[in-house]
Amino acid sequence: MTSLPYAGITGIDTHAHIFRRDLPMVPGRRYSPSYDATVEQYLAHLDACGLSHGVLIQPSFLGTDNQFMVEALQRFPERLRGVAVVEAQISDAELDELAAAGVVGVRLNLIGKVLEDYTGPAWNGLFRRLAQRGWQVEIQRGFGDLALIVPEILEAGVTVVIDHFGLPAPSVQLDDGQHDAFFALLGQAPVWIKLSAAYRSQSDLARAQAIEARLREACGGIGRFLWGSDWPNTQFESQTRYDQQFALLEALLPDPEERRRVLVDNPATLFGFASA
Repeated sequence: MTSLPYAGITGIDTHAHIFRRDLPMVPGRRYSPSYDATVEQYLAHLDACGLSHGVLIQPSFLGTDNQFMVEALQRFPERLRGVAVVEAQISDAELDELAAAGVVGVRLNLIGKVLEDYTGPAWNGLFRRLAQRGWQVEIQRGFGDLALIVPEILEAGVTVVIDHFGLPAPSVQLDDGQHDAFFALLGQAPVWIKLSAAYRSQSDLARAQAIEARLREACGGIGRFLWGSDWPNTQFESQTRYDQQFALLEALLPDPEERRRVLVDNPATLFGFASA
């Protein structure tokens, strides 16, 4: 029986992006879209897969200008939450404005970037402010570096969400002892994993299944697993579709009760839908 806090929630996609090609984009970006990805298109994908709610993640190429995402959150507050990109020095008033719009976390997209000192006063101060708000810090970084940065962020008391299976490159051997520190991190309660975008680590179904099994072992179960479509699958648009990403989840978690936990129970509380 569906527990009352989750009534009306049929599934939550925790990772998608919206943008327009004419929006101002940051210099030095790795990608520039040649098309628009609108909130209406996204909601249509949710509906087609029988999913009720979604989480919008600020695209890296739009930088810290979260306005396009915020406007979508304000239009559909009952269905959407957001994860923003911000400067470490963002004011409490600005965080309040984001929170009022439905933002529940901050993303660090660290692909191709030099790692900073996240124990320094600026970042550590931000993480502590986010922890006080019950927000999360979402990290996108290659598998081998996560153990270098996640402990520093956890020290601030904030919840950490790791994108895209942790982005294990094809060369990563899951049983290699050099990765023990990362897997040990996953035994800590405030670390969550998104089962999303397996294609970004060139993982086919068999590889994704092996990674999921190792992550499950490290996490002590699926209680901190999430799913995300990564729509509109930037840079991989010609290789996959929304329904194919949903089908991958069904293949990874064939048990309906496990799938429900990952689609409903786990994300409902983390992203603030359970009390909506």
